[in-house]
Amino acid sequence: MARYTVLGAEAIRKKGWWQAHKWLVLRRLSQIGILLLFMLGPWAGIWILKGNLSSSLLFDVVPMTDPFVFLQMLATGYSAIAAEAITGALIILAFYLLFGGRLFCSWVCPVNLVTDASFWLRRRLDIRTGANFLRNTKYWMLGMVLLVSAVSGTMVYELINPVSILHRGILFGMGVGWLVIAGIFLFDVFVAKRGWCTNLCPMGAFYGLLGKVSPIRVRADDRSKCDDCAECFVVCPEPQIIPAILKGEEKGIPPVILSGECTNCGRCIDICGKDVFHFGLRFDRSSAAIPKQEKNAALLKQQ
Repeated sequence: MARYTVLGAEAIRKKGWWQAHKWLVLRRLSQIGILLLFMLGPWAGIWILKGNLSSSLLFDVVPMTDPFVFLQMLATGYSAIAAEAITGALIILAFYLLFGGRLFCSWVCPVNLVTDASFWLRRRLDIRTGANFLRNTKYWMLGMVLLVSAVSGTMVYELINPVSILHRGILFGMGVGWLVIAGIFLFDVFVAKRGWCTNLCPMGAFYGLLGKVSPIRVRADDRSKCDDCAECFVVCPEPQIIPAILKGEEKGIPPVILSGECTNCGRCIDICGKDVFHFGLRFDRSSAAIPKQEKNAALLKQQ
């Protein structure tokens, strides 16, 4: 077994522990904090969030409906959808369109805690082989979920949706739901690196479609500082989206991740000792964001 190496050593040395883990810690606080807000009701009688991740009320006033669940409802042909469900879906839809669809995957979804643990153990055991999937597999899964909902007239996927199972289980007890969660954990460890979230989850596919138009992005305006350590590539849940922006300056590729696959998790920002990455806007036209060809043209005009 190869020697296990700790990622981010250079970032910790140069930036300090907090700056090398800031977005990871904030994500964990977000995930756990959201769970606690739901738990305060049944545990302490303080009803800040009532319901679950599929459908809930904030302070008994603001409806919030998961747009993926709402889409399944539409697919079933169910016509008597409550106005509160429609309003709630529009509120959450607007939020993720603004901040990044797969923000749900990294900042809200409780299954992310499980799959990140799988990733850590897989590295610890130095498991490097695994199954390969077509890049669009999860989008085919999304299509299948909607098709089954339409044909059956019921939201069948919600019976096995690991996000719903884990969230309800944490609040009210898991039962056999542990088998589903354990299956995902073992699948990610021994079968495929980040197999569920990256390759199969239809919920992630849906939020990835929303993320294609989100203005909040991860940028690499200082990509010229990159020393090819590849640690960002290792920690990224969707590593295929990184090389193009890091190596695309000569091709005039903007230094911004426009792919909806990005989860806006911020791990690439944390782990980079050169501070190549940061959060910004997709439309930023600051001097740091202008491709090299445009910079050269501007210099020629000045001369």
